[in-house]
Amino acid sequence: MEEQSLKINNPIKKEPLWQKSLTLINNWGTVIAIIALLVFFAVSIPEFMSSSNIINIMRSISIVTIIAIGLTVSLTVNGFDLSIGSTATLANSLVVSFFVWFSLPTGVSIALALFLALGVALFNAFLIVKIKIPDLFATLATMFIIEGVAMTYTGGGSISVGMPRLDGTPTTGTIPPLFSLLSQTPYIIILMLIVVAAVYFFLKHTKHGRYLYMIGGNIEASRLSGIPVNRYRTLAYIISAFLAALGGVVLASQIGSAQINAGGGYLMPAVAAAFIGSSFAGQGKPNAIGTLVGATLIGVLENGLVMMSVPYYSLNIIKGAVLALALASTYYTRRKN
Repeated sequence: MEEQSLKINNPIKKEPLWQKSLTLINNWGTVIAIIALLVFFAVSIPEFMSSSNIINIMRSISIVTIIAIGLTVSLTVNGFDLSIGSTATLANSLVVSFFVWFSLPTGVSIALALFLALGVALFNAFLIVKIKIPDLFATLATMFIIEGVAMTYTGGGSISVGMPRLDGTPTTGTIPPLFSLLSQTPYIIILMLIVVAAVYFFLKHTKHGRYLYMIGGNIEASRLSGIPVNRYRTLAYIISAFLAALGGVVLASQIGSAQINAGGGYLMPAVAAAFIGSSFAGQGKPNAIGTLVGATLIGVLENGLVMMSVPYYSLNIIKGAVLALALASTYYTRRKN
């Protein structure tokens, strides 16, 4: 009798249909948007859904995804690494110079470029953890500094096969064929998926990943619970810089040279992918699978617009509008809750 009276006095409230719809959009809006775009472009452009074009889309988002996954890790600790584009540029310049200027082996050149690029992470950690500069401002400063370092290293120009060193010394180094394979299909796509899977497992299934999320949720509570907060914040920026550098190395393989601010154009797409992905499956936090889905949304949109001959100078308007809509569902629902 008591249980029946409780049920009568406290009836289960059904969630209104409009609220269910908002929840659905909030959790799966990115996937819904991708499906809608695929249908729209498939109807408008018959060759859009061809296997070669789908592979082309996956290949085109690989570098953005690798860099964005690094940014995702920095976001887990409530940070924001704006220096990822400059880090990619630095790694791009370093690895090509090792080939062309110094004729170093493939493995040594890649490892050395990645290792030296980690200096960016240590500099970021010093500014953020030791000096206590907010992440956004610290990495903004680092972005300009590293961009300047990369340009100074290359003499403000590009590095390509046959070009002399800055002092005029002739060079005989070449880009190894093995290195060029790194950016070709299917290797570049496989590398992207390995990075996504590794970071997903790290964040989801290890105590270190859980610690990063705890720090991002409440840094003081994490510190009081015994988590070495500064060490894990540093780790987040190390992973971010490493993956940004890896993206820069793959970019060098793709274009076969070192270009001025080559990684700068990947900053905003990476930011968009990471933030769009935060709402994936209702997780409400940075996650690797969501970032891949966010990058896919951007890749599908850009590829379809290019195939429809939309002027290049209008692409950012449309991509920005889609980003705003994708984020609006997340933050509007959060505010209502």
